[in-house]
Amino acid sequence: MASASTSEVTHPVVFTTQTPYPLPSQKFLIPASWKRYQLSQLVNKALSLPKPIPFEFLVRGEILRATLAEWCAEKGMGEEETLEIEYFESVMPPQRMTSLPHEDWVSSISCQSPGYFLTASYDGALRVFDYAQKLLHTATIHTAPITSITLVPSSSADSQLIASASHDLTARLTRLSLDPSTPQSQTLASLHLHTAPVSSVAANASGSHILTSSWDSLIGLWDTVIPETDEVPDDAPSGDRKKRRRVAEDGETPRPKRKAPAAVLKSHTARISRVVFDRDAKGVQAYSCGLDSTVRTWDVENSVCTSTITASSKPFLDLALSRDGATALVASTDRTVCQYDLRAATTAATTPSVTSLPHPATPSCIAVAPPASTDVPGASSAAEHQLVTGAYDGVVRLWDLRSTKSAVAAFRAWDGQKDAGARKVLSVDWAKGLVGVGGEGGVEVWKVGEGERGAIVA
Repeated sequence: MASASTSEVTHPVVFTTQTPYPLPSQKFLIPASWKRYQLSQLVNKALSLPKPIPFEFLVRGEILRATLAEWCAEKGMGEEETLEIEYFESVMPPQRMTSLPHEDWVSSISCQSPGYFLTASYDGALRVFDYAQKLLHTATIHTAPITSITLVPSSSADSQLIASASHDLTARLTRLSLDPSTPQSQTLASLHLHTAPVSSVAANASGSHILTSSWDSLIGLWDTVIPETDEVPDDAPSGDRKKRRRVAEDGETPRPKRKAPAAVLKSHTARISRVVFDRDAKGVQAYSCGLDSTVRTWDVENSVCTSTITASSKPFLDLALSRDGATALVASTDRTVCQYDLRAATTAATTPSVTSLPHPATPSCIAVAPPASTDVPGASSAAEHQLVTGAYDGVVRLWDLRSTKSAVAAFRAWDGQKDAGARKVLSVDWAKGLVGVGGEGGVEVWKVGEGERGAIVA
């Protein structure tokens, strides 16, 4: 048994880890006064790591915040009982990188395009910024607030297809060229089904189909093929139709083609807040949540709801899948983000959650950590268990699902602006070590975890 000290009260400890840095299987006698910092030093010294790595420590599913003695006293554990402590790599405190000013609320932000940030605003415009904070392009693609945007995977190297949803009752497909000299966009199709605001849009991994959700309790399934002619009749007044035809004949940008859905998914009984495809490349399943306090699983090919997670009086506002796709993380108006096992879904009584993340204000949005560049096959990285949430109190919180009593870290967006505390966070996205935050204060970009953060000009 290794001993760290013999001059004070000690506690027997066995260390475990899923990182690529395992300690030999043995017991250590650890001073009861030690905290995370001393434990991290011990692990680094025992491993003789060439470059120090800061570690966090989990004791019975809780991140160690105090001394071992304080933890044991709180749990009523004796000095002779062996503690099993799991360690994983620490996350550095979030660091504010830059802000991207907007004149209107930002409802959706994407960090998924390398070197660029895409934002969607209540003014109906899609904007593209580069990492130097330069506004490259603005395109007004909707006549009402945009609620959601997503990148549609595409084989084209010089352009991207963007799907957007709006309060104007449509979703749209827009081709975006990011040529540095002349960035441009063209809206190719408008998607017509819904009779109420469209709340979200999602694309499958292959880019062949998208889903739309709406306040009308319907989900639309669409292919991404642009039709040569309208699939839905134009219900605009005849004068407006003639005017649009004259514009097209004069050689200006032709109007978007009107698309009809490939299928309609019906099961929700109230407004739908979010719909997402599963993480499988085939995209044969999807998941949705809504104000009817349910999370539903869909067989996309057959357009049927296959199972339902039911929560009592928990209207849901946003949904994200865990990294492994086995659980759903859902934000609710009861000021929690709950994790549900998708395999435990039923059509009967209330489904218990795996865990619950408490918030002091209503959480509005969720983003799961992207794969880390240091991920090793067969090893578990800290990012695998992490997510960020944004809330109506203007705070973004970083969570680790292995310790859910409190957030690992938190920061207030737009801190220092006038009335910053009242500025709601409406959207978060996480990619390459960068978290984009959109809401009433515009956009901020924060460095969280690892990635291409050195490319950002602060």
